Amino acid sequence: MSFRSKLSRLDSAVRSAATPGPEVARAGALDDLRARIRATLERGAVREGRVLPPVDTVDLPFSSIDTPEGPLHVRSQRLAISHRTGRTPIAVARDASAELLALLALDPALARCDPARALFLDTETTGLAGGTGTVAFLLGMAWWEGEGTESGLVLEQLLVRALGEEAPMLERARERIEAASMLVTYNGKSFDLPLLRTRFVMTRVKAPLEPPHLDLLHLARRVHGRRLGEGCRLVNIEKHVLGFERVDDVASADVSAVYLHFLRTGDAGSLLGVIEHNAWDVVAMAALLGLYGEPLQAGLAAEDLVGVARTLRRAGALERAASVADAAVERAGTAESVRARADIAKARGDRQGALEDFERLAAEVDDPSVRLELAKLYEHWVRAPERALGWVERGTGESPEHAERRAQRLSRKVARVRQTTLAGLGPSANATPRRTSRRGSRASRRPPPSRRSGQGRRAARCRTALRAR
Repeated sequence: MSFRSKLSRLDSAVRSAATPGPEVARAGALDDLRARIRATLERGAVREGRVLPPVDTVDLPFSSIDTPEGPLHVRSQRLAISHRTGRTPIAVARDASAELLALLALDPALARCDPARALFLDTETTGLAGGTGTVAFLLGMAWWEGEGTESGLVLEQLLVRALGEEAPMLERARERIEAASMLVTYNGKSFDLPLLRTRFVMTRVKAPLEPPHLDLLHLARRVHGRRLGEGCRLVNIEKHVLGFERVDDVASADVSAVYLHFLRTGDAGSLLGVIEHNAWDVVAMAALLGLYGEPLQAGLAAEDLVGVARTLRRAGALERAASVADAAVERAGTAESVRARADIAKARGDRQGALEDFERLAAEVDDPSVRLELAKLYEHWVRAPERALGWVERGTGESPEHAERRAQRLSRKVARVRQTTLAGLGPSANATPRRTSRRGSRASRRPPPSRRSGQGRRAARCRTALRAR
């Protein structure tokens, strides 16, 4: 081995001795990780040593009850039977017609319920998107209690003071729901009830057996949707239907932010507005239930009665729909109310009433669909094709193909009527005789038996004898 190669081996040995091995490198990495963890814990210890503001429950109108599941924070109020939301009394809700509510909700299961045992329910949550991360921190419920003049509406609100205290609230909600004959919510089918079902699962609390559910939002859209251009949010319904306008209300979009502020700072004053917001929501449902349960006695606007009549017609209650449509026409007599009454009369088979209302509409509004209904009635019921053709020529809103076929059919009928009138076989040129079969037409042209010739009589006897054989 040369001297140069010996020097190179010596240099490589020195370098390998200076470089730490794998075990040394691993030990250094562990020491660095321990140092970082120690620094993090020290920073956490400083934060834990900082005095946090206490969660203030003194200014909140809730009392705490110890339960096996944990502390339950409850606020209870009792509203007198004479209480009103705006101009609408809540007392009517107790005696509302379950059958009528079922028809307006298009849910036959509600007809078997007792509105006096209804549970009104509304939640305030940490978000509007739903999902497993959204918590219902405030639950408002109301039900009727007592009899006669001593009865009243009990309003109970349950607060989750700190995250992780949901179980007591959900257990109380389960008891209330199972004791009710029906649930009444506003958008609860899409939001409140699905959210509560999720929270029952997440907190491992037994879910209740739910009674039939009446979502007043669906009724509001059917009854007031045509009239309220601002939409059917509950605050709009309160303002334009119940006659109640909120002052200093917390917007629904700000509720979650207010609660998170309360959790961070313990500022109870910020949460008071949310509590009142929830109470207004629950009590407004009771007023609306009475309104929809007795719409004719509740003083609804004529436009709203039209919505009631159309919904009853959709539910198949034609007689009830007709009486409500009559009331709508008497109160206002608008084109929309007359149209609703005409449609209901046609569905009931009252062709005369439908014809009168459609003619009235045709004189007041320029509506092709009204002319189409008149063309159908004059063609098929009055049997006056010439008048029907006149309405078709003025435009019925049909596609060109359908309008052309209708016009051609009516023109043929008019031609047949005129031919019949010219032949002296019809009393009117504007009435179409009922069609007879070809066999009947031929029989009508045969001479009576007394005028037949003897040869004809003999031929008839021969045919009879041949059949007998």
